This record gives sequence, structure tokens and C-alpha cells, in this order.
Amino acid sequence: MKKFIEKVKDVWGIEELRNRILLTLGLILVYRLGTFIVLPGIDPNALNQNQNQDGLLGLINMFAGGAFSNGAILALGVMPYISASIFMQLAGIVIPQFAKLQKEESGRNKINQYTRFLTIIVAAFQGSAYIGTYLRPIPGAIVMDNLLFYVSTVILLTAGTLFVMWLGEKITDKGIGNGVSLLIMVGILGRFPQAVAQEFTTKIGQDKILFLLIELAMFIAVLIGLVMLTQGVRKIPLNYARRIVGTNAAKEIGGARNFIPLKVNSAGVMPIIFAQALLFIPAMIAGLVAQDGNAAGWLKSLSDHTTLSYNLVYAVLVIVFTYFYTALIFNPTEMAENLKRNNSFIPGIQPGQPTADYIGAIMDRITLPGAVFLALAGILPGIAALLGVTSGFSTFFGGTSMLIGVAVILDTIQQIDSYLLMRQYDGMMKTGRVSGRQAVQL
Repeated sequence: MKKFIEKVKDVWGIEELRNRILLTLGLILVYRLGTFIVLPGIDPNALNQNQNQDGLLGLINMFAGGAFSNGAILALGVMPYISASIFMQLAGIVIPQFAKLQKEESGRNKINQYTRFLTIIVAAFQGSAYIGTYLRPIPGAIVMDNLLFYVSTVILLTAGTLFVMWLGEKITDKGIGNGVSLLIMVGILGRFPQAVAQEFTTKIGQDKILFLLIELAMFIAVLIGLVMLTQGVRKIPLNYARRIVGTNAAKEIGGARNFIPLKVNSAGVMPIIFAQALLFIPAMIAGLVAQDGNAAGWLKSLSDHTTLSYNLVYAVLVIVFTYFYTALIFNPTEMAENLKRNNSFIPGIQPGQPTADYIGAIMDRITLPGAVFLALAGILPGIAALLGVTSGFSTFFGGTSMLIGVAVILDTIQQIDSYLLMRQYDGMMKTGRVSGRQAVQL
């Protein structure tokens, strides 16, 4: 504890870092306040009586920090921007023109502009859907249901998304950490104190103190496992070719030994998000078929995260999407070309295509355990709910919530470590840096 206090003093003693942290906290506070400002023409009391959020709506509400169910001006949160960013990222992989733009500084600026324009379109579309599919079915939610309300609400929701996007970019540029990720994490963890309080109240009221202690121990174990999954890397040894520099006083440089860190979970939390979004489709279909049919019962079981069928399908989808998304974002051929261009090589492997094949084969092998552990993390909330954990607290036993929280916190610690190490301070971690940080930028 003493060392931790000393590290906090070191962080606070660096003026630039202190200002960045204060700015980040201030912008986060502004964002949290915005999640409670209700849209004009909405009755918040009617919304409070309809807090049943499942499937994709629950996922959006989680990312929006509860603003979705509150009918707030920031109800869409940053999801339209994330959707636009994912689309542009996939376009850069599929479309050669976008791939060329991503390799140039001016091209990346153009892609950022395209992403912002696409965000406006996506936000306007989602704002219309928000009114039609969420607000209107709730009795008494809309006070004045007319064209003016519809147009003004779509404009306000779109402006709210752009405001959240601006907050995220300001945090990234002037604050500390990745702004968009921090806003998502704050929204998710904003429900954590209430979930813990509800769990304590429930278990103490049922006289299950021992069960509560076991829950807390398992929760800590899950956190440790998620940190290991997020930070786990496979290090490939790397050498740099020796060169002779100079004529009169020839100097030999190079020959340094380093490594390429391949992350066990390169896909991050995206496979879980894709799987959850896909599993929302059966629930929609079940509402359109006969309620007493076997097909409807099976489809409804796929919308309940505590059923065996849901967890099996969910785990398979997470594994498949992990391989799919890793294949999209990881290019061993480009990595091999960069190594060759930098006069570096893997010992015992020829440069060029053999290096690409070697890196690709290792990535395929380490992706399997990463995908399995990611699937396990995804179904843990359902298992926790089956074991008697309250619905609010069970969502933090892995899944999207804690994976995002762990990843963002570790990334923010890395940035703080960079400021400390530049000024001859020790890092926040015992080793001076967070494990898994890339030693080679390719």
C-alpha cells in the first residue's frame, strides 16, 4: 500500500500528466451527466417502469451507460461511431483503395472524415429506430407524438452521438487513455456499485454469508483470468542483421535480439459482441412464430443466457468469430515484409513467404486456446446466474463488461507508465511496465 501511495504521488507530481488526468475526469463527468438528461417530450416515469433490457437492446444500453433506457440525449452513446469505425476498418481490408489510404497520413485523415460522415448517417438511422421500436411501444413514454417530436429527437440523438465522439477524441488527444474506450468502460462500470450493493443485500437477507464470500473469491479469480487472457502473448525471437557503417572508422551496428509479441487474444472483445448481436435474431424470430410451437420454444431458449442451448451456440459462435476477426486484422504477409524491410529476421526462418507462413502457423495455434478461453469468459455470466448470483452482479463475471473494463484499465496504465518511465520514475507495475506491451512496432 505504501508503494502504491508513492506511485500516486509520482503521478500527481508530473504537471502534464496531472493536467491530462484532471481533464479526462472532467470530460467523463460531463458524459455521465449527459446520460441522465432526458429528451424533450419524453416521460421518464413511463421509462422507469419498463427496465427489461435483454438481447441487443441490453448490449446497447450497457455501452451507453444506461442512457438508452433513460431516454437521454446521449441514448445512442458511441455505438454509431463504433459501427462506422468497424465498417471503415473492414472496408480497408476488402477494398484496395481504402487499404491504400490507410498506409498514408493524409489518407488516414480522409478515412477519419469518412468515418465521421458515416457516423451521422448511422446515428440518424438508429435514432429513427430508437423512436419507433423502443419509445413508441412503451405506454405514455412519448408525451407529444408528432412530426416535430420525431425530427427534433432524431437531430438531438445524432448531435448527442457526435458530442460523445468529440469527448472521446478530446480525451485521446488531450487526456489519458483511449477516449472512446474509456467512455464505454465508465458506462459499463457505472452499474457496478449498484449491482454489488444489490448482491450484498440479497445474500445477507437470505443469510448466505458463506455463499457471498465464495462469490467474491470467484469474482477475483475471474478478474485475474481476464487479465491473463488480455495480456497473454507468444514471443517469437527476432534478430537484426549486422551492418558496417563508415569508411575510415568502420563501426559494426545491429545484431540486436528482440521479439515479436503475438497476443493470444488478438480479436479482443469483438467476437463476444458479434455473437451477442447474432443471438438476438432468434428472439426476434420467436416473436413472429406461433407461441405454442416447438420451434418457438427452441428459439426462445436461444435468447435466455442461462439455457444450455444458448451457451453452446454462444461458445461456438465466439470461437468462430475469434478466428474470423483475427484473420481480418492480422496479416502475417505484411508483417514478414516489414521485418524484411527493417533487416530483421526470425532465427532459422528464411525472410519473405517462409516467415509469413511461420508467423501465420503460430498465430493459428495460439488463437485456439485464446478463442476457447474467450468463449468461457463469455458464458460465465450465464453460469453465475444459474448458481444463484443476482442478474445485475452476474453480468460482471466475465462477458463483455469485464473484458472491456480490464482491457481499457490496462491500456490506461500503460500510458501512465510511459509518462513515468520517461521521467525516470518506476512504472505502476512491479516490473516497471505492463506485461505484454509490444517491444517491436510493425
